[in-house]
Amino acid sequence: MIKPQLVTGDLPPSKIVYHKFFNVAWPSAIESLLVGLIGSVDTMMVGTLGKGAIAAVGITNQPKFILLAVIFSLNVGITAIVARRKGQQDREGANHTLRAGMILSALLSLTMSILGFIFAVPILKFAGAEASYLKDALDYFRVLMVSIFFTALNLTINAAQRGSGNTKISMRTNIVANIVNITFNYLLINGIGFFPALGVKGAAIATCLGAIAACIMSVTTLLKGGAFLSLRSKASWRINHRVLEPITKVSGSAFVEQVFMRIGFFAYAIIVAKLGTTSYEAHLICINILNLSFCFGDGFSVAASSLVGQSLGAKRPDMAIIYGKAGQRLAFLISSILFIFFITGRDFLVSLFTNDPAIITLGAGIMLIIAFTTHAQTSQVIISGCLRGAGDTVFVAITSMISVALLRPTLTWLLCFPLSFGLYGAWIALCGDQFLRLILNFIRFSNGKWTKIKL
Repeated sequence: MIKPQLVTGDLPPSKIVYHKFFNVAWPSAIESLLVGLIGSVDTMMVGTLGKGAIAAVGITNQPKFILLAVIFSLNVGITAIVARRKGQQDREGANHTLRAGMILSALLSLTMSILGFIFAVPILKFAGAEASYLKDALDYFRVLMVSIFFTALNLTINAAQRGSGNTKISMRTNIVANIVNITFNYLLINGIGFFPALGVKGAAIATCLGAIAACIMSVTTLLKGGAFLSLRSKASWRINHRVLEPITKVSGSAFVEQVFMRIGFFAYAIIVAKLGTTSYEAHLICINILNLSFCFGDGFSVAASSLVGQSLGAKRPDMAIIYGKAGQRLAFLISSILFIFFITGRDFLVSLFTNDPAIITLGAGIMLIIAFTTHAQTSQVIISGCLRGAGDTVFVAITSMISVALLRPTLTWLLCFPLSFGLYGAWIALCGDQFLRLILNFIRFSNGKWTKIKL
């Protein structure tokens, strides 16, 4: 997995490498998978409310992620810096980074929550919401804005825990959050027992309650005195130059990446929404199914970021490269299984979300494109995780600008409308975006420049 001239110390057997990577990766992979499955079940339950309900919930996704973009980028920096400090055995520095991240996350999320609540109507109209489901979308979105503070704080704490290699904490908090979410979905969407039937708004309240539960659990994990990350450590709460500089060095570029990604995803969603409610609902169902592939890649990406950062902190760039390649090989095996699953089960998978024959037929066709996208998606997500873990967020941002912000929406519009490919055109564009990012990131990973970045 590595050229002899790049080796800087004793190398463990391949079995040890895969075992360590898998031990860090599996909690994140299971967590991502369960979150994805619960999201899919959430969509199925909302789908029982009738035509337009799925669109009302789905149209809020990109606006929500745009508002959270600053939190996502902050967390990239938190993970990378905590991983470096763990590799350097600097517990105080890791806890100082965590505390600064929590303060920044709280302030930024409150700001985003207020802005999103106040400007909900113009945001959703700009996102492409149609009049037929705008009211439901507005009800859902405004309740969702209340949950952003709890979601952001939970994400930031979990980002730090992942950087330290403790991925099980994040898995546990998200499992509990999703159990709470789906339980109250069942009780509040259609009204069970003495609970009112709140429809789409009930689904939003359930999401909010799940976020609060996860936040409480993640804060509780920091109260143990002997843990590597703990609020009982003597680390400072002050946000000074020493802690802020490395965070902003990584998070600044990560924010630019998030901006490009969210612009691209938002433009993509707006274009697809203009294809009509039937196409848009088929698209949202297929996005939910595609997320199963992304979940595995994302879980492995978390492990790659953590182990790469720790290896570079310990001055072992050779091990950083080895862990990156180990993750890609494991992901390839899983992607091959998903490829077969998506092709053979495409009609059944779409029918889980809807009984509309037109949507099932259209979605089943899109599933073939998804199957051929799976390998590229998982691989590029893992390689991006390696680069982010090393602090090479500038290159990842440039890749996102080229592929997500420029190629995907431009190609989507061209294929959907002038060339009249409809929804198929949008998914061909998505597939092209994944392959381009894979190629660009793989070239960067192979040249090894990312192993020389100092934090």
